[in-house]
Amino acid sequence: MNNSISEITQLWNKALAIIEDRLGDQRVFDTFFSESYIESINANRIEVVVNSNLAATLMRKNYYEIVSDAITELTESNYEITFISREEVKNNSKPVETVKKPIYFQDATLNKNLTFDNFVVGNFNREAYQASVLIAQNPGKKFNPLFIHSHSGLGKTHLLHAIGNCVNNEGNPNAKILYITANDFVEEYIKYVRGDKDSESLKSFFKGVDILLLDDIQFLADKVKTEEMFFYIYSKMINDGKQVVITSDRQPNELKGLEERLVTRFSQGLVMEIKEPDVQTCVEILKKKIVANGLDLNNFDDSVIYFLADKFSKNVRELEGALNRLIFYVVSIKQVDKITLDVAVEAVQSLTGSKMVVTELNEQKIINVVADYYNLTPSQLVGKIRTGQIALARHIAMYLIRSTLDVPLKKIGTVFGGKDHTTVMNAISKVENMLKTDEQLKTALEELKKRLKA
Repeated sequence: MNNSISEITQLWNKALAIIEDRLGDQRVFDTFFSESYIESINANRIEVVVNSNLAATLMRKNYYEIVSDAITELTESNYEITFISREEVKNNSKPVETVKKPIYFQDATLNKNLTFDNFVVGNFNREAYQASVLIAQNPGKKFNPLFIHSHSGLGKTHLLHAIGNCVNNEGNPNAKILYITANDFVEEYIKYVRGDKDSESLKSFFKGVDILLLDDIQFLADKVKTEEMFFYIYSKMINDGKQVVITSDRQPNELKGLEERLVTRFSQGLVMEIKEPDVQTCVEILKKKIVANGLDLNNFDDSVIYFLADKFSKNVRELEGALNRLIFYVVSIKQVDKITLDVAVEAVQSLTGSKMVVTELNEQKIINVVADYYNLTPSQLVGKIRTGQIALARHIAMYLIRSTLDVPLKKIGTVFGGKDHTTVMNAISKVENMLKTDEQLKTALEELKKRLKA
């Protein structure tokens, strides 16, 4: 059985998870199993190294069956399991056949925290998300390559790691998955050309890769020799039915400095774009991050969430950074239990500048004031509920934002959960028509304008 070091490691990690679950004694597991590893797989024999001679003896006598059952369940093969101590490995005069570690990309790892489960899906990224899930469920069998492009900070890297983690956890735990950046590839190629790698060729290394997840392909631009090597590796993987997923900051035909034959092949796969997120999706991202940080959503005013979502909606990474800044501020500096809009503005002042805050704040202030006047929450006002009172309040807020700030209809629609400009225009027209005859509405608007000036 020919296994790479990563396949052996993945097999034992899976086996340990089963053993830990069935053992039912955490103390025993931590004492005897936690530092163990597979030294070698040779024919029908697996050699497991444990931390002491006592541990090896106990494994043979008391835990052989549970280990053997776990291995059989994962491999669907019957192996003889032998246990030796680390000391025996050192003193063994007979060389033990082991699998050499890959000499390339030794620091390449998947981030286990980036999964499909914690990826927030909205209209701006739904197609890229769905394509990634499809690829993870059928690597190499559907669209190849999958090419995802967007501006920085919108979730491309998250999707790459999510694909890898999904394949490992649900699809094929023995698949060899490599996540690297284009810069990683350039660095390894340079070492290869200089002769720093003295055993396995770069081409041979990639023959063992089942899924390649390559981030930021644009950084290969104008590196002619590196591109030639990548083209060979890429073509070989595609022809062999190996899955390739690539991200970029622009679509294939806009990649300058890359060979035309590469760009053409990228376009032959499935090209997906992630656009800028809408405000409502940013709200959901913030709520998920707040809960993930172990904080209580009830301690955040709705206006805070919507302010951050509106201000930092162009970049999810900046959105998370603003939230982290706010959390640090209230924990280390302001030390308040209830986080209000004023506190949020203070916290992110250094990230925005006072003039920008005031400009963006006016939109949120109108929403807050109208919501308060009609005894609603800001989330109700920008949400999808269409009952009479809420719908009227929503139309009034749209009208005030348009009439006092001259904000484009499209942007108003974005603030109100991604509504199109026609819906916004109709809402504003309704308010304008009602004002001609409805004295009660005129009075309400006068009061609202006074509150906005306060």
